[in-house]
Amino acid sequence: MSRYDSRSGDPTSYRDRRSDSGLGAPTGFGGSVQHSSSNRRDHEDGGSPKRNLSLDGLPHFEKNFYIESPAVRAMTDAEVNEYRQQREITVEGRDIPKPVKTFQDAGFPEYVMQEITKAGFTEPTPIQSQGWPMALKGRDLIGIAETGSGKTLAYLLPAIVHVNAQPILDPGDGPIVLVLAPTRELAVQIQQEATKFGASSRIKSTCIYGGVPKGPQVRDLQKGVEIVIATPGRLIDMLESNHTNLQRVTYLVLDEADRMLDMGFDPQLRKIVSQIRPDRQTLYWSATWPKEVEQLARKFLYNPYKVIIGSEDLKANHAIRQYVDIVSEKQKYDKLVKLLEDIMDGSRILIFMDTKKGCDQITRQLRMDGWPALSIHGDKSQAERDWVLSEFKSGKSPIMTATDVAARGLDVKDVKYVINYDFPGSLEDYVHRIGRTGRAGAKGTAYTFFTAANARFAKELIAILEEAGQKVSPELAAMGRGAPPLPSGPRGFQDRGRGYGSSRPWS
Repeated sequence: MSRYDSRSGDPTSYRDRRSDSGLGAPTGFGGSVQHSSSNRRDHEDGGSPKRNLSLDGLPHFEKNFYIESPAVRAMTDAEVNEYRQQREITVEGRDIPKPVKTFQDAGFPEYVMQEITKAGFTEPTPIQSQGWPMALKGRDLIGIAETGSGKTLAYLLPAIVHVNAQPILDPGDGPIVLVLAPTRELAVQIQQEATKFGASSRIKSTCIYGGVPKGPQVRDLQKGVEIVIATPGRLIDMLESNHTNLQRVTYLVLDEADRMLDMGFDPQLRKIVSQIRPDRQTLYWSATWPKEVEQLARKFLYNPYKVIIGSEDLKANHAIRQYVDIVSEKQKYDKLVKLLEDIMDGSRILIFMDTKKGCDQITRQLRMDGWPALSIHGDKSQAERDWVLSEFKSGKSPIMTATDVAARGLDVKDVKYVINYDFPGSLEDYVHRIGRTGRAGAKGTAYTFFTAANARFAKELIAILEEAGQKVSPELAAMGRGAPPLPSGPRGFQDRGRGYGSSRPWS
């Protein structure tokens, strides 16, 4: 039985305690109620009140569930500092809890522990190790970590604990947990995890996103769901149509906040958050920390913890070997085919393009040349995108071309190679594209075609390569110094293989 279970009078089922004495009432819970005053966020916007939302009539809610385990309590400050240093964990804030080294130290309910064991996890990732105790204490949290770091479970497992401590939903109630995500693909993947870990305690979730009929989503909302994972546009549509409301939301997650801002969702985010009670708990996740992301965090969060895995500076996953080939636009397709001939072994290969048109054209040409390729981008229907992802995940079509719609949140196991056929429009997108491989402790390889038109990115790209311990080709180094590009020979990456420490860089 977990430490959280022991807070209930009925230890047989953590979920069952939601109907225990006091938990069905709309007023206080008794015990250690964590209820903030109505002016908790009064100074979010230059010192002036941001919302007119009143807490009158809203139930108190419990959000501090963390009980430090004896093993964690016994850690000295020196041991804590050494552990954080080893795992590249940087923390900011007051009253920061110690990290947990094992899943048992987090004290999750037994049904959650069973799912963790079933998934084959051996120890918490760095973001989970420090993020779990922070989230379970009920405080606002900023988490900065690269893609593939395990952040989804860093907020979902505390969310499940949070839901189980709240009054059950009444007819007409909206969700208790709201997770906002930038893309349909990421939202669907988050919901899959929420379903897996929440099913045994009968927590219901649904995914709200555009591009598909509203009917099934509306029915889910009308039946009542504790967790909603949504893209901003479709959620606003549902709110304006009165299919749901956010009055019961006490646990708010903004996942990949930097990407949502990149996609222009700032006004939608503000509109959504303005409808949520101000004493909520907010968890704000981002892979990068530009000024725009920081400014939005100041608006939405109150006295947050901040945990950084690695560095706030943009950097690539060190488990990914990166190769950059200086090419001309005309050379790209032939080089792609030669590269596929060298690396194709049945493993999944993800190829990124800049445009939807280019994505379709290259996919068509690959198929004509006998390669098992499919494409995914924003103009395809949701049903077609789901089918393409299914074929790719199953290995029936091991090559998938994609625009940046798939660059973030695409969690496909065992993507061995990422190829940037077109260099993206920013270094942030470069890092996230190649982050589709080398996930969850696996190794991966990324190949990038780099043209004269991309020369303005050379200096920053070199910095990312060097930080990750990758060798920089003389051609790219020359471009970083402002010299005109000199395209590589016909074999591209293989021509320079020995310069990268291997005559076959993909071996």
